Amino acid sequence: MLPPDEELDRHLFGRIVDLAVHDPRPLTQALGLGRADLTRLLGVHLPERGALLEGLDEDTGEDALEEADLRALLLEHRAGDGPEPVWLATIVARRSLETNHLWQDMGFADRGELGAMFGRHFPSLVALNSGDMKWKKFFYRQLCAREGFLLCKSPHCERCDDYDACFDGEKGAPLRAAAPQSGLRSPQGPSPVEGQGFGSEAESL
Repeated sequence: MLPPDEELDRHLFGRIVDLAVHDPRPLTQALGLGRADLTRLLGVHLPERGALLEGLDEDTGEDALEEADLRALLLEHRAGDGPEPVWLATIVARRSLETNHLWQDMGFADRGELGAMFGRHFPSLVALNSGDMKWKKFFYRQLCAREGFLLCKSPHCERCDDYDACFDGEKGAPLRAAAPQSGLRSPQGPSPVEGQGFGSEAESL
């Protein structure tokens, strides 16, 4: 059972940071957050992890083409004016570039924790994803539609041959359990369902 409200934030940010520290990149690049934002995030939710800031520079790495658009989409649906949805929009945009299910690449224990995060901080986005499409697929579909084109094989999900690839269950173990030393990839490689990062999903839709 997930904890309520502020405790949920602490719980989920803890999972995010626990995975990101195993990334070979600096924490700023693994999460896309600058040092100032990371300092505030840790100070508010994970003060016991402050040592992670030692020697950390400001470099967040170069954004992929999709990151700014995805951040903007998420922020349009944020709930409230607090900093948490701003931090999460940046983190989700960066972690969506990885090759596993989004809940795995965020460091969560299962898809339910990802749903809890979106439900608390981006509830109107959850309502928009009423069919419970896999989040990376959903993001790609939304951003393509904004540009006036759709790369899906069918304009209607219910009639598409790839329906199961977009809506079927997301099986897999949490990445820390599957690969506690490497962080980003399980020993078996990318998930056979998701199989690629957010920015490369055109072939799988």
